[in-house]
Amino acid sequence: MPRFLSKFITALCAGFIFQASSSCAAVSDGSFDDFNDAKRAMPGIFRQLKDPKTLYCGCPLVFSKNRYTPDLRSCGYKARRNPRRAARIEAEHMMPAWQFGHFMQCWQDGGRKKCEVESEEFKKAEGDLHNLYPAVGEVNGDRSNYRYTQGNGSPMYGKCEMHINFQDRSAEIPQRARGIAARAMLYMSETYKVQLSKNQRKLYEVWDEIYPPDADECLWNSLIKKRQGTDNRFISSKCGISKPR
Repeated sequence: MPRFLSKFITALCAGFIFQASSSCAAVSDGSFDDFNDAKRAMPGIFRQLKDPKTLYCGCPLVFSKNRYTPDLRSCGYKARRNPRRAARIEAEHMMPAWQFGHFMQCWQDGGRKKCEVESEEFKKAEGDLHNLYPAVGEVNGDRSNYRYTQGNGSPMYGKCEMHINFQDRSAEIPQRARGIAARAMLYMSETYKVQLSKNQRKLYEVWDEIYPPDADECLWNSLIKKRQGTDNRFISSKCGISKPR
């Protein structure tokens, strides 16, 4: 299917018959979206999950047409500094764009914006839905491109068990997010040949084993495969034997 036709069909689905048919979110031509296309596709994908929530804080997603917002009250979220940004959903790159892009020539010449214009390889990685998950906007901003760690820092956002160590440039993520994030990291490393340190890889492999995918993560992967034509094997290999979290 020509790419322009796939985008046209997806737009029709989102604008006119999105609520009537879940199949619209799964239009696939075997190609990847850019980041903006991927962000537009995410509400349609997550709407089909049984219990869709934000990645780190577990805030329920509230859908309106092809948009979504976090239900901050029900998850006990309290803004740290930016309530306006906290009230919106942002697409979190679990593997930050800096991590898969900074070694590219385009990044060295002009940073992320130059890569978004000049590099098809970068745009493919940036828009890969396997690496994108809804997050409370404020938390997404605070996490920046900090590495994931496992620690015991005190929560910074009300009942959300997320701690950002700004001095150490690390993000201590809650248990609910560790398996999802680990499998995204391992997928991105394998797919885009991004080198992980020995300690990073070991941490993600441990998280992958301790926190197996639940039914919603398996469905999420399946819906992405239908749209994008690619599978995250670190999820699908465990879906037949996963246990509910």
